[in-house]
Amino acid sequence: MDDYLTRIGAARPPRADLAALRTLQRAHLGTVPFENLSIGLGETVRLDDEGLLDKIVGRRRGGFCYEVNGAFALLLRDLGYEVTLHSARTWNGKRYGFPFDHLLLRVLVDGVPWLVDVGFGRFAHHPLRLDDTGPQDDPGGVFGVAPHGDELDVTGPDGPEYRIDPRPYALSDFGPTCWYHQTSPESSFTRSLTCSRLTGDGGRLTIAKDRLIRTGPGGREERTLAGAEALEAYRTGFGIVLSRLPAPKFPA
Repeated sequence: MDDYLTRIGAARPPRADLAALRTLQRAHLGTVPFENLSIGLGETVRLDDEGLLDKIVGRRRGGFCYEVNGAFALLLRDLGYEVTLHSARTWNGKRYGFPFDHLLLRVLVDGVPWLVDVGFGRFAHHPLRLDDTGPQDDPGGVFGVAPHGDELDVTGPDGPEYRIDPRPYALSDFGPTCWYHQTSPESSFTRSLTCSRLTGDGGRLTIAKDRLIRTGPGGREERTLAGAEALEAYRTGFGIVLSRLPAPKFPA
């Protein structure tokens, strides 16, 4: 876990409080990318503690929600936080999808439940209160959490994000949907590639297919990468050293 803290450039906090949680989440988002490169490289995504830590800490990679949130839960528990894993159905523009499509964390701090998510790409930079139905200001925009029966709906600056199942689950419960996202031509993860992280100015650095995209206070910059340029962009922008370029399993 000390190596994990070094990986994200954070010091071990003296106590498991909200201030430290905010610092850890922001540090994680800025260093561990949201990426699905393993699928494009033909690597098996492992959902066990050793596999998660080997990939994210040992090999200095990122991953999608099951991996990065699963690994972050291990770190937070080691630091003294009370953490549970939860399923969410993501909004696809028309309706909410299927259960276990997304994994997020519920972290209890001094009796208050917080939503922590470092595996959803462009999202809140800091924890969101799960028991507050009012607008929540964040560097990433204004977010909201509202009850929907027994579930919770999370909205962001652009509308609905996902619907949370309040029941806690084990990491292994997400295995079937993790397999689906690695193998199904219906999953966006098999049809396209992405690698993205938060930048110091609150923008994002992203490689999507063969495009390098940088967004921030100054606007958006985009350029096309060719061959070795892409390998260098992964190395310099994300610290990911690849011997070959990934390719979508089922190109659109």
